[in-house]
Amino acid sequence: MRLTAAVPAALAATLLVTGTLPAAAAPPGAHATGPACSPRVSIDRYSDALDKRSVDGLYVGNFSALARDTDGDLLALSDRSALVTLDGRTREPLRGIPLADEDGRPLDSEGLVVEKDGGRLIASEAEPSVRRYDRAGHPVGRLPVPDGLRVAPAGRATANQTFEGLTAGPGARTLTASMEGPLAGDGTDAQGRPLHRFQTWQRQPHGGYALGRQYAYPAEQGMTIPEITALHDGRLLVLERKFEPQGNTIRLYLADPRRADDTRDTEKLTGATRPAGKTLLADLTRCPSLGAPARQPQINPLLDNIEGMTVLGRAHGRLHLLLVSDDNQRAQQITRLYDMTVRL
Repeated sequence: MRLTAAVPAALAATLLVTGTLPAAAAPPGAHATGPACSPRVSIDRYSDALDKRSVDGLYVGNFSALARDTDGDLLALSDRSALVTLDGRTREPLRGIPLADEDGRPLDSEGLVVEKDGGRLIASEAEPSVRRYDRAGHPVGRLPVPDGLRVAPAGRATANQTFEGLTAGPGARTLTASMEGPLAGDGTDAQGRPLHRFQTWQRQPHGGYALGRQYAYPAEQGMTIPEITALHDGRLLVLERKFEPQGNTIRLYLADPRRADDTRDTEKLTGATRPAGKTLLADLTRCPSLGAPARQPQINPLLDNIEGMTVLGRAHGRLHLLLVSDDNQRAQQITRLYDMTVRL
């Protein structure tokens, strides 16, 4: 079944109630809908309205994650130690705050979850770490991290290949972080796909988090994992990405970790390890370009370095996703928002 650009009226009403944009409306600078990327996915519009802007003296860009705040606005996390608030409807930058670790040092901030009380959980791929911040951007605690996931020589992870995605599951009881790359010594599945570790934490009655199960996810050869988003039934949406001289390849998968082996006590992953199952939803290079410009070579000019993803609404088996690209603060790249519909 091919997804059309139009969203049913019931979905539009649902998204409006939740403070998100219905499909018939678009923020300033958005470009209109085109055909579907696949039978289950369409990119309905894109917007470059945030590109090369600033707010409160902070650069609006370098975005690696998105999340809905408790008041309906959007939070966009910069991997250069900043958190930018966007208006929940117009997506205009409202304010920005700098972030730092407990000693005032900058973060390589990559993953973002907003807790029910408004606290911010932010993953950094430097150590790696997951810290809790208050609304003002002050660190108020850290979650435990297994030694094996730390960057070598403390652990077996490669620098800049650690916690890249962060998401909270149903009821915010389970937190999951995805490793961008595999650990040294870990192998491949039966199909030769590198196995990446996903780490979970369980929220405790007192409000803290305890280490939970860990499992393997099989990424395609040459692909890394920039983002994950939890669904209501325990499954995940997973972005896989590869950059080559001809441009970005980005794919969206539906992953099911519910029958995957618990690997927290497994020293090395092998073909005998049962990983999370996965289904390709769309290769985004096959999406219509919607007339989008590109400032560097791209397989599809619509795509840039997509790193952030969040669910804005759901109805009748369809999800309204918002994705964002990381422009790396380079003139040749673009901070671009993508409104996407996914049929599960």
